[in-house]
Amino acid sequence: MNTLQRWMHGPWSIPTASGTLISLSLLATQVHGASAVDDVTMVAAAAVAGLPVAVRAGRALVAKDISIDLLVSVAAIGAVIIGEYWEAAAVTFLFALGHALEARTMNRTRSALAELVAVAPDVAVVVRDGRQIEVPAGAVATDETVLVKNGAKVPVDGVVVGGSGALDEASITGESMPTEKTTGDQVFAGTLSRGGFLQVRATGIGADTTLARIVHRVEEAQDARARTQTFIDRFSTWYTPAIMLVALVAAVLSHDVVLGLTLLVVGCPGALVVSIPVAIVAGIGRAAQDGILIKGGEFLELSARIDAVAVDKTGTLTEGRPLLTDVVVLDPALDRGQVLTWAARAEAGSEHPLARPVLDAAVREGLDVSDLPESTEPVPGQGIVATVDGHRVLVGNLTLVRDRGVENPGRAGQTAEELAAAGKTPMIVAVDEKVVGVIAVADQVRPDAAQMVADLHAAGVKKVVMLTGDALLVASSIAQATGVDEVRAGLLPEAKLEAVRELQRDGFVVAMVGDGVNDAPALATADVGVAMGAAGSAVAVETADIALMADNLLRIPEAIWLARRTVGVMRQNIVVAMLTVTLLLVGVLTGGVTMAIGMLVHEASVLVVIANAMRLLRTPPAPRSRRSSLRVPARVEESPRQSTALSAS
Repeated sequence: MNTLQRWMHGPWSIPTASGTLISLSLLATQVHGASAVDDVTMVAAAAVAGLPVAVRAGRALVAKDISIDLLVSVAAIGAVIIGEYWEAAAVTFLFALGHALEARTMNRTRSALAELVAVAPDVAVVVRDGRQIEVPAGAVATDETVLVKNGAKVPVDGVVVGGSGALDEASITGESMPTEKTTGDQVFAGTLSRGGFLQVRATGIGADTTLARIVHRVEEAQDARARTQTFIDRFSTWYTPAIMLVALVAAVLSHDVVLGLTLLVVGCPGALVVSIPVAIVAGIGRAAQDGILIKGGEFLELSARIDAVAVDKTGTLTEGRPLLTDVVVLDPALDRGQVLTWAARAEAGSEHPLARPVLDAAVREGLDVSDLPESTEPVPGQGIVATVDGHRVLVGNLTLVRDRGVENPGRAGQTAEELAAAGKTPMIVAVDEKVVGVIAVADQVRPDAAQMVADLHAAGVKKVVMLTGDALLVASSIAQATGVDEVRAGLLPEAKLEAVRELQRDGFVVAMVGDGVNDAPALATADVGVAMGAAGSAVAVETADIALMADNLLRIPEAIWLARRTVGVMRQNIVVAMLTVTLLLVGVLTGGVTMAIGMLVHEASVLVVIANAMRLLRTPPAPRSRRSSLRVPARVEESPRQSTALSAS
């Protein structure tokens, strides 16, 4: 299709043709005076601009929808019948011109999505038969090795199998600082090499990449209706017929057909209909640019009302990578290495998150923990019971030790409490009937956790609650370091769910932030579920109400702040639309507004609400709160299921 054909099928051809005919008619009138030719030219201008409108109106009627197009069509046809050719041409021309401007500005509003699509690479350099070959990105085979050189875009999702380099992942995570990548790291299609050389084993190609999933998700989200939009749609279904009835009654009572036709034009709810979707498109598009995927308009509106945020501890407020910090020997017959060996060999059969740091520490200290236990029995919320070289080994909390018949744990309980008070998770180690020591692991609080809590309060969130399966003393230590308002410790997954429900019963709109399987029930129950670090999880991208592509806590208050700004723009747009229609109706009834002026103001109001929504695309980052002195949580409570917990939160 050549340039002329593209223009002919574009939005500007109809208003250009109609405007040209109107100009020729007016020019002929000025030169030769009024004539039948001028009238025919003016009617032709109305027909050129009005025919597509009438076709759309007819299609809508077939679908039992009384649309704005029908109002304009009736007004234009009526104006031609009564001989008001200039009014008919002016109304249809301005309506077509407004549509063209609306389409252009709406496309700009969707620019965030266009920018996402634009970062998708077209070609890839692969190694085949020992040679470097450039192929289309979609032609890369799974598990094939792709080369990423300095300045090139990564064409596929994959894992680095050789080399090192820095990648700009802003298109995926919204983070502006390049990330260092080396062997074993995950990379994403659409990210840009800022230096180095990477060999990547392809795992996701074309539509199976994180970038493609993001684009798909944003497309769906921008088209998803908000509750306010649904209300506006219902309102329009009776408003438009009502305007037609009012216009008919006015024309009959006043014996003034022009008045009735003018009421049809100025009563168009065009700005009202477009006021909500344009704000949603802009708000969701802006969020996507910052690495925040919001499921749709409904969740955008819900996010603006969030006033309580429940956060998981492990992996959310903390790094989620606990390390062994203490080995306290309580049996004089054993040394540190022997206590750690018993614990590590017992944990070798455990899938618990706290087993890995114990095993890693034993390996680092050169201990022999290669032999597996004969049996391993996990005890939920308490620890594990294992059989090692014929000995029963307990690794867990005080409840586990007592329940398994160790009657005299000695200083184990006090030692565990002292470690827990320091923010560590203690585990008592008992061999057969005797406590031999206490080991402890600790997770590091994220450096931006306290800033996140302060920013949430600055964004209007009234309560930030930590929900954790860890012990009360450990949770309290983390709470004091981050400034959360409330701590609920020792919770099993179903207890976390109940905690969220309790907040909802108290009248809060609750967002739940978590990344673990044990958070799934609470995430599903919360009004808004927020998944952290979703870039590497297709499930999180597709299912979370809000998916934060980067592992960045500060994106949570940013998402809430952006949602509130978007809803604010929606309300402003509704006021502009309703005020415009009201003033125009008053103007028509008092005799100051003609049909053409009414259409001009009407289209101007449509452009005003679109321009107002486009401000969201330039929304600056959410303002940072100045962290005040950290507060002591107003409420601290522990589930009665345990006193000294051993559980990943």
